[in-house]
Parts: sequence; structure tokens; C-alpha cells
Amino acid sequence: MRRREQLRAIRQRIRSTRTGRLTLQLVIAIIGGIIVATGIVLIPFPGPGWLIVLGGLAVWAIEFAWAQRLLSFTRARLEMWWHWLGRQHILVRILAGLIGLVFVATVVWMSVRYSLGVRSLDEFWTYITTH
Repeated sequence: MRRREQLRAIRQRIRSTRTGRLTLQLVIAIIGGIIVATGIVLIPFPGPGWLIVLGGLAVWAIEFAWAQRLLSFTRARLEMWWHWLGRQHILVRILAGLIGLVFVATVVWMSVRYSLGVRSLDEFWTYITTH
């Protein structure tokens, strides 16, 4: 907790001047934007794309009220979804997982198809082995 208090004191000192406040907002906006953009690029691929986007949103929430509201809204909806899914029968949970898996597989396949020009699994395997 002591580290958090120290960081809060440093932030307050920076915010005490107009230049410091604007600089802090600019730095937070740039860092959060880079993180969100990275997450958006990674969403179609297996891995933590959405988690990275939420991390960037959390960075923005340090300085921007709109980001705090959006992050709270998103977290509440995500919790509601997980609680709802946890109360469902195992078959519903399996179906939700399969739908997610099919969605991710489709996005990955479309990414490979349009970025590498590969139309079939044979072409994909040939592309992998020759490059």
C-alpha cells in the first residue's frame, strides 16, 4: 500500500501545474493507445488480445473519467456473463466454448487466407514448409 501512496503523491505533484497535468495526460493517452492498438491487432489470434485491450483501457482510466466508466461497464458485463455461464448446464458451457473456438478459428483462417493468399490446408502446409 505504501508504494501506491507514493505513486499517488508523485501524480499529485505532477498534476499541480498546468504543464505537468497536460504532459501526464498526453503520456497516459499515448501509452494506453499503444496498448489498446496492440490488443486490437492481437484479437484475431489465439491469446490474450481482449485482455490486452482491457489493460490499455485500465491505463487510460488512470487519467480519464470516460475510460473509468467504460472499464467499469465492461467489467460488470463480463462478470455478469461469467456468472450466467457458470449457472448453466455443462452442455450450454461446452456449446459456448465451441462457438468461441469456431469464431477464433474462423478469424485466424481468414487472416491467413487474406494475408498470405492461402486458400487450402495443402497450400498452407506448402507455404509453411517453403518459407
